[in-house]
Amino acid sequence: MVEHRWAHKHLLSIADLSVEDLETVLAKADANFDEARKRPKKGDALRGRTVINVFFESSTRTRSSFEVAGKRLGADVVNISVSTSSVSKGETLLDTVKNLEVMRADAMVIRHQASGAPNFVAAHTRASILNAGDGMHEHPTQALLDALTIRRHFGTLSGLTVAICGDIVHSRVARSNAILLGKTGSKVRLCGPKTMMPREAQELGATTSVHTNLDEAVDGADVVMMLRIQNERVYGPVMASTREYSRTFGLNTRRLEGAKPGAIVMHPGPINRGVELDTRLADGARSVVLEQVEAGVAVRMAALDLCIAANKEIAVS
Repeated sequence: MVEHRWAHKHLLSIADLSVEDLETVLAKADANFDEARKRPKKGDALRGRTVINVFFESSTRTRSSFEVAGKRLGADVVNISVSTSSVSKGETLLDTVKNLEVMRADAMVIRHQASGAPNFVAAHTRASILNAGDGMHEHPTQALLDALTIRRHFGTLSGLTVAICGDIVHSRVARSNAILLGKTGSKVRLCGPKTMMPREAQELGATTSVHTNLDEAVDGADVVMMLRIQNERVYGPVMASTREYSRTFGLNTRRLEGAKPGAIVMHPGPINRGVELDTRLADGARSVVLEQVEAGVAVRMAALDLCIAANKEIAVS
């Protein structure tokens, strides 16, 4: 069997990846995950390479995960804090990128509040660009780490039923996951209030269905992924109150009883405890929230390694 060749210098969207691409990055991430549990150590795959994390939005898990990933591969990692950078003085995104590029960055990890910002940057730089979340568009490495977590529990991504519940309309995580899981053969149930459901929700994946009743969405599910309300993107009223939202769309032990006995509970973080997810479930035996964080480092190591190697290959050819 011929090994699939990764040919992407950038990682901008799950929509850009084939099933073979997904298998390649997940297999590499799976090996990274196992290796880290045995003996986490600094490697040399990216020795002499420079990775710059440029985050225009706040982040704890994603930025620290990319930083750890780069350092474990032996790269020099630089974090740019936008609040103290020239962006706060009015510098454009393009000027910021061009200035970073002449510092010979091999990869830039971009998180930006505008959908499509990483694609814009990718068109104007020689460096590999990895999308760490752009507006309400996509969050590809989050979907990949979620897929890795699911696959390690069930041994497959095919034939599962995954309920993704909460603020769907503002969630790039929901979009990327729906696309990925649809490609790999899982059924996706998107659930949330009508005010938090995009019109195109059913088009996000070939196997996607839309629900406005949480019990219906959770019924018989293998995976229940809860999402927080993204207040930073909400303009105008979308729900009566937090208490009412929790009563109608919050996951608790009673509601989880409707899922399959071996179902797992996921959340991309940060969790609003007692709102979309009961604390007992967040910290319970069926929660894989911390495994998701652990998988994030493994996935981002794989993504950095693959994209930088592909970029080098393209530059030589």
